[in-house]
Amino acid sequence: MSTSAKLLSEDELGRKWDSCLHDTVLKLGGGLVVGGIFSLLFFRRKAWPIAMGSGFGLGMAYLNCERAVNGIITQSTIEKGH
Repeated sequence: MSTSAKLLSEDELGRKWDSCLHDTVLKLGGGLVVGGIFSLLFFRRKAWPIAMGSGFGLGMAYLNCERAVNGIITQSTIEKGH
């Protein structure tokens, strides 16, 4: 494997991680907001809707990141010939 191919793969992985962090912040924040709204309007200011919304957002972000990073790792492994 040449050095330029390795750097390209590392750069692509870095971009995926940056995208994952951005996606995590957005989904976690969205879950907090939606959970907070449900807590205020429907559940008399209980904490569990906020925690549940945050958990859903974090879980969705994790799933998206796992798919993105595994796609890069699998693609890199195929290029190596393993």
